[in-house]
Amino acid sequence: MAEIIPLLFLGAFAGFVAGLFGVGGGLIMVPILLYLLSPTVDQSVLMHTAVGTALAAIVFTSISSVYAHHRHGAIIWRYFIKLTPTILLGAYCGAFAAKQMSFDFMRIFFACFEISVALIMWFGVSASGHADNLARWVWIIVGYIIGLVSAIVGIGGGTMTTPFLTYNNLAIKNAIATSAAVGMPIAIAGSVGFMIAGIDVEAATGDLGFVNLKALFSIVVASVLFAPLGAKVTHIVDSKKLKKGFAIFLGFLGLTVILF
Repeated sequence: MAEIIPLLFLGAFAGFVAGLFGVGGGLIMVPILLYLLSPTVDQSVLMHTAVGTALAAIVFTSISSVYAHHRHGAIIWRYFIKLTPTILLGAYCGAFAAKQMSFDFMRIFFACFEISVALIMWFGVSASGHADNLARWVWIIVGYIIGLVSAIVGIGGGTMTTPFLTYNNLAIKNAIATSAAVGMPIAIAGSVGFMIAGIDVEAATGDLGFVNLKALFSIVVASVLFAPLGAKVTHIVDSKKLKKGFAIFLGFLGLTVILF
């Protein structure tokens, strides 16, 4: 029981942030799971198990978050449709790419990625055009990259999808809501990939490949309850403050992983 309580708190916080920022919650779950699972999981597959478990949890968190954002009419479904096909392919490939990476490489990659995106969001770099005017090949390539990187670092894609959409001048609240929807197919494809990739790995101590089922169930119970609350707060907070808060959040997580 003592092991489950921290996981429940993690799920509640990750769910709230997932709804608030449309990020799936993996950004929070991966660093904390590294700490919580370290006593029972072999170091060589610790990062893989943290990422795989986080992706599996995001499947459930995303459903709750997406429903809440959809009720506010904030999701731009045409962008979701444009990104999803290659996101699925990229996320599935990312799971197998991660299998070949060392713990330290994945950790540094994750941290550098987080800090880079935080700086882009903070300084408000944006394109001259709008997302509606982007060529189809751009959506195809961006979708694949978002899926690939998201699966490698165990996120729902919001940290890439939200900056991509805001860079192309979509309102931050619509970008967050749409990112929440995009996170669902990423998490499904990525978690399935991690389950399959970890089945034949002897050091993997998860109950299903690189997915630890006890941690998964504990996180999901709390996260699905708190994701709608975060989504509600998104539509109350001032957009500029929300964007700055998102940037600070990403930078903090990146530094946390570097110091792990």
